[in-house]
Amino acid sequence: MDARLDYFADPTAGKALKHFMSAGKILKESSVPAATQELIALRISQINGCAVCIDMHTKEAAAAGESAVRLHLVSAWREATVFTGAERAALELAEEGTRVADAAGGVSDEAWARAAEHYDEQQLTALVVMICFMNAANRLNIIAQQPAGDYEVGQFH
Repeated sequence: MDARLDYFADPTAGKALKHFMSAGKILKESSVPAATQELIALRISQINGCAVCIDMHTKEAAAAGESAVRLHLVSAWREATVFTGAERAALELAEEGTRVADAAGGVSDEAWARAAEHYDEQQLTALVVMICFMNAANRLNIIAQQPAGDYEVGQFH
């Protein structure tokens, strides 16, 4: 399977994506725990059906020491006991921020309050930008039908 587009071969898209990827690297440097970042990236990608991002974030999380059990349970995090309260709040925020078309009113006050119990304002800002970033990355890959399975850990670092 080949992708419909090679974004990096197009001069305009290549320039834009260089900046886009730089933004992603800056987000990685936030004080939001790396494990939480990978979990929300994985969950957003699952919701959106972005195979290449699921491939990437599963492998990155595993390489960083994430357990197979937790990775397998991300899609059912509400029923799983393996996530902390902070992770659960971040996953809820990520889901509601991703499913804005499904949830009349967007992110609920309750989900926001639960996240605010665990994260300070700087971290909440980082989480919101991460959620938006992942949704954009998913859409870029889904529209171009980027194939999944060949990602190697650290490939875009």
